[in-house]
Amino acid sequence: MIEHCTSVEQPGWLELRMALWPEGTPEQHREEMASFLEQPGRYVQVVAYGPDREPLGFVEASVRTDYVNGTESSPVAFLEGMYVVPEARGQGVAREMVGAVEAWGWEMGCSELASDAYLDNELSHAVHRALGFEETERVVYFRKELKG
Repeated sequence: MIEHCTSVEQPGWLELRMALWPEGTPEQHREEMASFLEQPGRYVQVVAYGPDREPLGFVEASVRTDYVNGTESSPVAFLEGMYVVPEARGQGVAREMVGAVEAWGWEMGCSELASDAYLDNELSHAVHRALGFEETERVVYFRKELKG
Protein backbone atom coordinates (compact mmCIF):
# COMPACT_ATOMS: atom_id res chain seq x y z
CA MET A 1 0.00 0.00 0.00
CA ILE A 2 1.28 3.46 -0.95
CA GLU A 3 0.45 6.57 1.08
CA HIS A 4 1.27 10.18 0.30
CA CYS A 5 2.92 11.86 3.27
CA THR A 6 0.76 14.53 4.86
CA SER A 7 2.63 15.01 8.12
CA VAL A 8 6.19 14.92 9.44
CA GLU A 9 4.83 12.17 11.70
CA GLN A 10 3.99 9.90 8.72
CA PRO A 11 4.86 6.44 10.09
CA GLY A 12 8.25 5.29 8.86
CA TRP A 13 9.11 8.35 6.79
CA LEU A 14 11.79 9.69 9.15
CA GLU A 15 13.36 6.28 9.77
CA LEU A 16 13.52 5.44 6.07
CA ARG A 17 14.95 8.86 5.27
CA MET A 18 17.64 8.40 7.90
CA ALA A 19 18.51 5.00 6.42
CA LEU A 20 19.11 6.64 3.02
CA TRP A 21 20.74 9.83 4.32
CA PRO A 22 22.32 8.94 7.70
CA GLU A 23 24.47 12.09 7.80
CA GLY A 24 21.51 14.25 8.83
CA THR A 25 20.20 14.54 12.37
CA PRO A 26 16.53 13.72 13.09
CA GLU A 27 15.92 17.44 13.65
CA GLN A 28 17.46 18.35 10.29
CA HIS A 29 15.38 15.71 8.54
CA ARG A 30 12.18 16.92 10.23
CA GLU A 31 12.88 20.53 9.20
CA GLU A 32 13.39 19.51 5.58
CA MET A 33 10.34 17.24 5.63
CA ALA A 34 8.20 20.09 7.00
CA SER A 35 9.44 22.46 4.29
CA PHE A 36 8.50 19.91 1.61
CA LEU A 37 5.02 19.47 3.05
CA GLU A 38 4.50 23.24 2.92
CA GLN A 39 4.97 23.16 -0.89
CA PRO A 40 2.69 20.40 -2.25
CA GLY A 41 2.81 21.85 -5.76
CA ARG A 42 6.56 21.38 -5.84
CA TYR A 43 7.25 18.26 -3.75
CA VAL A 44 5.70 14.85 -3.23
CA GLN A 45 6.63 12.12 -0.76
CA VAL A 46 5.22 8.62 -0.52
CA VAL A 47 5.78 5.71 1.84
CA ALA A 48 5.08 2.09 0.95
CA TYR A 49 3.71 -0.21 3.63
CA GLY A 50 3.47 -3.98 3.93
CA PRO A 51 0.40 -5.96 4.99
CA ASP A 52 1.06 -5.31 8.68
CA ARG A 53 1.66 -1.60 7.98
CA GLU A 54 5.41 -2.00 8.31
CA PRO A 55 7.26 0.69 6.33
CA LEU A 56 8.93 -0.86 3.28
CA GLY A 57 10.24 2.17 1.43
CA PHE A 58 9.87 5.81 0.59
CA VAL A 59 10.38 8.14 -2.32
CA GLU A 60 10.66 11.90 -2.54
CA ALA A 61 10.32 13.84 -5.77
CA SER A 62 10.12 17.43 -6.91
CA VAL A 63 9.15 19.52 -9.90
CA ARG A 64 12.24 21.19 -11.32
CA THR A 65 11.98 24.14 -13.66
CA ASP A 66 15.72 24.70 -14.09
CA TYR A 67 17.59 22.66 -16.70
CA VAL A 68 17.74 18.96 -15.81
CA ASN A 69 20.58 17.07 -17.49
CA GLY A 70 19.40 14.75 -20.24
CA THR A 71 15.83 16.05 -20.48
CA GLU A 72 14.05 17.84 -23.31
CA SER A 73 11.24 19.64 -21.52
CA SER A 74 10.40 21.82 -18.56
CA PRO A 75 9.09 21.44 -15.96
CA VAL A 76 10.48 17.99 -15.13
CA ALA A 77 9.48 15.68 -12.31
CA PHE A 78 12.67 14.63 -10.52
CA LEU A 79 13.21 11.63 -8.29
CA GLU A 80 15.18 13.16 -5.42
CA GLY A 81 15.57 10.06 -3.29
CA MET A 82 14.29 6.51 -2.99
CA TYR A 83 14.92 3.77 -0.48
CA VAL A 84 13.50 0.27 -0.04
CA VAL A 85 14.38 -1.78 3.04
CA PRO A 86 16.67 -4.68 2.06
CA GLU A 87 14.15 -7.42 2.93
CA ALA A 88 11.52 -5.87 0.59
CA ARG A 89 13.76 -5.36 -2.45
CA GLY A 90 12.89 -7.15 -5.66
CA GLN A 91 9.18 -7.29 -4.77
CA GLY A 92 7.89 -4.34 -6.81
CA VAL A 93 7.91 -1.78 -3.99
CA ALA A 94 10.10 0.69 -5.92
CA ARG A 95 7.99 0.23 -9.06
CA GLU A 96 4.78 1.00 -7.16
CA MET A 97 6.27 4.10 -5.50
CA VAL A 98 7.73 5.42 -8.75
CA GLY A 99 4.35 4.82 -10.40
CA ALA A 100 2.80 7.14 -7.81
CA VAL A 101 5.47 9.76 -8.59
CA GLU A 102 4.84 9.39 -12.33
CA ALA A 103 1.11 10.03 -11.83
CA TRP A 104 1.86 13.04 -9.62
CA GLY A 105 4.38 14.41 -12.14
CA TRP A 106 1.85 14.11 -14.95
CA GLU A 107 -0.72 15.96 -12.82
CA MET A 108 1.88 18.71 -12.24
CA GLY A 109 2.26 19.21 -16.01
CA CYS A 110 5.46 17.23 -16.51
CA SER A 111 6.09 14.96 -19.47
CA GLU A 112 9.40 13.55 -18.19
CA LEU A 113 10.65 11.97 -14.96
CA ALA A 114 14.38 12.30 -14.34
CA SER A 115 16.75 11.08 -11.67
CA ASP A 116 20.43 10.75 -10.94
CA ALA A 117 22.83 8.40 -9.18
CA TYR A 118 26.49 8.46 -8.29
CA LEU A 119 28.77 6.96 -10.95
CA ASP A 120 29.81 4.08 -8.71
CA ASN A 121 26.29 3.20 -7.51
CA GLU A 122 25.71 0.24 -9.82
CA LEU A 123 22.76 -1.02 -7.76
CA SER A 124 20.94 2.28 -8.29
CA HIS A 125 21.75 2.16 -12.02
CA ALA A 126 20.24 -1.32 -12.26
CA VAL A 127 17.12 -0.28 -10.34
CA HIS A 128 16.64 2.74 -12.59
CA ARG A 129 16.95 0.60 -15.73
CA ALA A 130 14.49 -1.95 -14.29
CA LEU A 131 12.03 0.90 -13.67
CA GLY A 132 12.22 2.02 -17.30
CA PHE A 133 14.69 4.89 -17.01
CA GLU A 134 17.29 5.32 -19.73
CA GLU A 135 20.75 6.67 -19.05
CA THR A 136 21.24 10.02 -20.75
CA GLU A 137 24.74 11.16 -19.78
CA ARG A 138 27.54 10.87 -17.23
CA VAL A 139 28.94 13.89 -15.51
CA VAL A 140 31.80 14.63 -13.16
CA TYR A 141 31.35 17.83 -11.16
CA PHE A 142 34.31 20.07 -10.31
CA ARG A 143 34.79 22.96 -7.92
CA LYS A 144 37.46 25.45 -7.13
CA GLU A 145 37.53 27.54 -3.99
CA LEU A 146 37.74 31.26 -4.66
CA LYS A 147 40.12 33.31 -2.56
CA GLY A 148 40.09 37.08 -2.42
